[in-house]
Formats: sequence, C-alpha cells, structure tokens
Amino acid sequence: MRAVGIVLFLVVLATAVATFARRWRVPASSLLVLAGLGVALIPGVPALHIPPQAIALVVLPPLLYASAEELSLRDLRTVWKPVTILAFGLVFASAAAVGFAAVAVTGLPPAMAFVLGAVLASTDPVAVTALGRRLALPGRVQVLVQAESLFNDATSLVLFKVAVGIAVATGATVSLPAAGGEFLLLGGGGSLIGAAVAGLVWLIRRRTTDPVLETVIALVTPYAAYVVAEAAHTSGITSVVVAGVLLGRTGHRLTDAHIRLQLHAVYAVVVFILESVVFSIVGLELPALVRGLPAGSGWWPVQALALAAVLIAVRVLSTLPLTRAVKPSRGRMSWRVAGVVTWAGTRGVMPLAAALSIPLVASNGTALAGRPLVLVLTTAVVVFTLVVQGLSLAAVVNRSGLALEPEHTAREEAEARDTLNHAALAHIEELATLEAMPEAVIDRVRRGLSARLDHSADGPDGSTVDATHRELRHEVITVQGNELRRLYDEHRISDATRRSLQHDLDREEAALGTP
Repeated sequence: MRAVGIVLFLVVLATAVATFARRWRVPASSLLVLAGLGVALIPGVPALHIPPQAIALVVLPPLLYASAEELSLRDLRTVWKPVTILAFGLVFASAAAVGFAAVAVTGLPPAMAFVLGAVLASTDPVAVTALGRRLALPGRVQVLVQAESLFNDATSLVLFKVAVGIAVATGATVSLPAAGGEFLLLGGGGSLIGAAVAGLVWLIRRRTTDPVLETVIALVTPYAAYVVAEAAHTSGITSVVVAGVLLGRTGHRLTDAHIRLQLHAVYAVVVFILESVVFSIVGLELPALVRGLPAGSGWWPVQALALAAVLIAVRVLSTLPLTRAVKPSRGRMSWRVAGVVTWAGTRGVMPLAAALSIPLVASNGTALAGRPLVLVLTTAVVVFTLVVQGLSLAAVVNRSGLALEPEHTAREEAEARDTLNHAALAHIEELATLEAMPEAVIDRVRRGLSARLDHSADGPDGSTVDATHRELRHEVITVQGNELRRLYDEHRISDATRRSLQHDLDREEAALGTP
C-alpha cells in the first residue's frame, strides 16, 4: 500500500508541476526532478528505494515505444550515417573519457571508474524525447538527437556488462571477441526479435476492428517485445525500439480514424503518468543515496560537475564534424547544429536503472568498492543534465537560429491543407464528370471544400448528412490522406505537419461516423 500511495502522490505532484511548466514554458521533466528532490529533502520523508527491474520492466517499454513511434523513418534515412557513428563511436569515447576522468578526480578503482563511464556514456531516449516535444527543431536535427538516444542502448549495455564483469571478478581480463559476440547478441538479437514482434502484431491488428482490443494490443506490444527479448538474453530495449519504429511507420494503415484517435488519447495519458513517476524518482533517489555514502566522500558535487563537463566536451568534439550532414539550410554554421545536438544530449532514467543494477558484492563475497559513490555520481549527473541542460535548452535553440518560427510551421501546415483540399476538389470534379454521384451531393461537398480554400466557412456538419453524403466525404478524406502521404514522401512537409494534418483528418472522419 505504501508503494501505491507513493505512485499516486507522484501523479498528483506531476499534474501540478505540468500545469506550472506549461504556464512558465519550461520542460516538465526538469521541474519534476526538482520537485522530487525538494520532497526528498523534507524532514521525515522516508527514503525511496526502487528496484531497477521495476523501472526496466514497467516504465521503460511503453515510454521507449512511444518515442520510437514518433521517430520519422523518412528523416532517419537521411541521417543514418551520423546516427550510427554517434550511437557507437560517441558511446565508446564518452565511456573512456569518463572512466579516465573518474580515476583522476574521484579515486574510484579503475574497474569501477569504467563502470561509471559505461553507465553515463549513452543519452536517455525518454528524457530526450520529453525535452524535444516542446522545441520546433528542423526535422533532421530532431531525428538525429532522438535516433541517437534510441539506438545507442546496445553499445552502452555491452560496455556496462563487460565493465561490471571486470569489477566483480578479481583479475578478469577483457576479451574483445567475447565483447563483440555479446554486442551482436544483444543488439542484433534484440533487433530481430523486435522486427518479429512487429510483424506478428501487424498481422493481428490487420484482422482486428474492435477499438478496445486494438488499444489492449497497442499497450501490450512494448511489454511483449521487451519480455521476449530479455528471455532470449538479448536487448529488450533494442527490441522495443525496433518494434516501435516499424509499427509507427505502418500504423496508419492498420486502423481507422476512430481507433487512431483513441490510441492517441490513451497513450498520451500513459506516457504522462509514467514520465511523471520516472522523473520524480530521479529527484527522490539522490538524497537517500547521498546519506549512504561512506565518510570522506564530501567532494561528490564537484566530482559530478567535472564528469558532466567531460561528457559535454566529448560530445562537442564528436558532433561538430558530423552535423554538416544534417545542416538544415544553406548558410547555417555546423557548430550551431553541434551546439544544439550537444546540449540536447541529456541523461535520464536509463543510466540510473543501470547503476542501481550494479551487484552489491564482488565474486569473493566482499562489498563492491565504490558502488555507493558510482550511484551518487550517476544520479547527480542525471539531475544536472535534466535541470541545467533541460531548462536552458530552449534558450540554446533560440540563440542558434535553428528553431522554426511559429509562422513557418503555420504557413507550411496551411499550404499543405490547401493542397489536400485541391486534391479533393479534383477528385470531386472527376466524379461529377463520370456522374458517379448525385449532383446535389457533389455540389454540397464541393461548396464545403471551396469554403475551406476561401477560409470563410467550415465544411458540412457530419451529424446531419445523409448516407450518400457521408460516403462521398469518406472517399474525399481518403484522397486527402493519400495526398498527405505523397507530400510527406516527397519531402514537401515535415513530420510534425504530417501528424497534425493526419490528426485533423482522423477527427473529421470520426465525426462523420461509419461510411
């Protein structure tokens, strides 16, 4: 009952925090970390200890799946080279740099220092996606940041397992062939299982028309991908990401407008609750971990700042030469893109879950030296990135000149909407020529579309139209949906515009009722 009470309290707290975050136009995730930290510092509040398995199994799969579904596969194809380099090279470079720095400034044993480096090497897709939702970044820049955070799990997980194995086993040596085989098993096996789960879910959803069953299947899919991959001793996180990317690309073909709207509403609630809990936990954990530090560890704040500075420096040096591939327009300096990509690389709950899973004892039965300090430094760096980088990311984006102006987004959406209406009118005129529909019905729909193009009236009310008119309106919406996908495939509109207009078409189709 205590755990249930804590979760309910965190949800209530998150609702209040989200309200203020929207009013102040700051990331809710950053305020949630500060709120959790403030609650943990209140005298008498019991220490919070969350099993890492609970975070990994209950919280991460749906959050990662939702992030992966939002990833634009079209834009990903244009930046796959820098994403691949960052997801591999930057993880190795960050782990090595943090490991050497930790040995120098913290006094940790070398093995535990490199465990810390592996933990902090990767960015967190949950945190990155939560921060990125509120920023109007160009499509390629946004997908670079989001895709890198989604696909670097396998690399960091292999490094972490190798480092932990060395730390707990006295005299252990690193076997590169074994590490490479483990990487292929984790990353490759997780990818195959994720693709298989996506294919199976695709076949099931094609034959399902009940909104309740569709919603249940969508909620169960990330957990199924994670559990099956973990049972096969591969990367559950990679499996969830691959399944989410594949199903996110084809999901609009599997469901109708009613189901898509319902799924969107349900997932919005689930993501809000889970993100609220998980970011609050980050703040709540830090004071309890600090109280568990051994004597003589009072310099941990300075050490955490030094490690955060190392991470940022390595990220700048790594992203600068790569961001030329994602330069959004001519005349933009690549260092501006590098600055945004660097500052958006926050750490989050995944490094915390990894650090909590470090064994308590070594293979000889003695306590694992340095584990408490590793937990504190990991949590402190996570808090630093979520608060400092999260609260200042919007300012960095604005200063870089990369942020898309609201007028640009509105103009792109308006032009795309007019293109859809023109395509619908062309289809109506073709039907009129063929005399395939009653002239009165065709004229009614034609007037509604013309009024939209003139921006002077809305279309007809779907609750009063007759069956023939509804049938024609459904057909027109189908034409507009096909035109929308054509505009997107031809790179004439952004992924955000496509999602916004598709949502409008779904709402209009749902209002018409069954054709």
